[in-house]
Amino acid sequence: QVRLKESGGGSVQAGGSLNISCATSGRISGTNCIGWFRQAPGKEREAVAAITPARGTKYYADSVKGRFTISQDGAENMLHLNMNSLKPEDTAMYYCAAFRIYDDYAGEAPQFAYWGQGTQVTVSS
Repeated sequence: QVRLKESGGGSVQAGGSLNISCATSGRISGTNCIGWFRQAPGKEREAVAAITPARGTKYYADSVKGRFTISQDGAENMLHLNMNSLKPEDTAMYYCAAFRIYDDYAGEAPQFAYWGQGTQVTVSS
């Protein structure tokens, strides 16, 4: 059984930092990309950052470039998102997802993905 479980969310003031992590377990077959998505109330889910290990490439949404860093610890089956200079507009539920891509990932919604249950990130002004 595939499981993705996020941790590390919380509340922080604008300008602060948070680290969130995703632990993966089970055999995630058919996937070659793993990343973070977020969804704020009343908004569509959007891709935040993703990593394609086999290609050695990373994707960042324009809104988080220079502030967020995605990393993966293959030995520990962990995915991390280091978030700095947080803004109130970063407030959302953050989800970890594993999915398959067929070209360089550009932030599109995956057709199929394994999803975690999410972790809340709240940034106050």
